[in-house]
Amino acid sequence: MGLPVTLLSQAHDSTSETRVGLSSSGNQDGFGKTLQQALTDVSQSQTAATTAENAVASEKPGASASTALVLSDQAEIGWNAVVAVRNEVVSAYQTMVNMQI
Repeated sequence: MGLPVTLLSQAHDSTSETRVGLSSSGNQDGFGKTLQQALTDVSQSQTAATTAENAVASEKPGASASTALVLSDQAEIGWNAVVAVRNEVVSAYQTMVNMQI
């Protein structure tokens, strides 16, 4: 539920080498692990939204259109946060590639 805030705050806080995932020991702590968890969370929220929407469409007892809309909106917000982080990473990479040595 707090995915966008958590993802963006952890991405912002990951300044040390080990948090970013660049440690020489090869463990994947920090940003890489956070990004993988965010993608898993977004996938799960999209699955939950699809399940709720299908339940409403098939008129299953207890299915609520409002619940389906809320789950759909949560999935969309999570996806938008992941895309925003991806865009920032790509932009940072392009900036580094274009630097003169």
